[in-house]
Amino acid sequence: MIPDNRIRCSWPLGDPLYLAYHDKEWGVPVLDDQKLFEMLILEGTQAGLSWITVLKKRGEYRKVYHQFDASQMAGWSDEKMEHILQNPRIIRNRLKVFAARQNARAFLRVIEAKGSFKELIWSFVDHKPLTNYWVEFSDSPSTTEASDAMSRALKSWGFTFVGSTICYAYMQAVGMVNDHIVSCFRHQEIQNRGIF
Repeated sequence: MIPDNRIRCSWPLGDPLYLAYHDKEWGVPVLDDQKLFEMLILEGTQAGLSWITVLKKRGEYRKVYHQFDASQMAGWSDEKMEHILQNPRIIRNRLKVFAARQNARAFLRVIEAKGSFKELIWSFVDHKPLTNYWVEFSDSPSTTEASDAMSRALKSWGFTFVGSTICYAYMQAVGMVNDHIVSCFRHQEIQNRGIF
């Protein structure tokens, strides 16, 4: 399954989709508000599940959630949401689907108040990606003071499914922290790229 002999984090091995996500997306700093919103919704959807489960359904979520257009999602009626819950190609968890609408509304409130979602989200790392130096992926924490602060702030804006563990996974996914193990080829690539 591995297309070359480069050393990687162990968690995505064995699935081509997971491997592509690791090699191209995970840990890359994201500054685009819509992409940041998409990842927040998907990380919340993951709660209690494996990321590969959500990743395999991401294409369907993009269709159903209008490419994660928060303006459209915020205006969903209850009837629309009941219709979405009938789709067997998504995770049909009522709380998570209804959270998507609630989070879209909260997201729009943040943008109205701050001008962008990025301004709020990246403030928890002082607008600079943090690089960690883990030898094993199991060395990385599940929460940090920054993820605790992010969770509290997002809840105060009205977001849900944003506990500290979800927030830290989100920080890893959108490149606020570089948690590739030090021997992984992506660790240095991401550290070298810079964004600001």
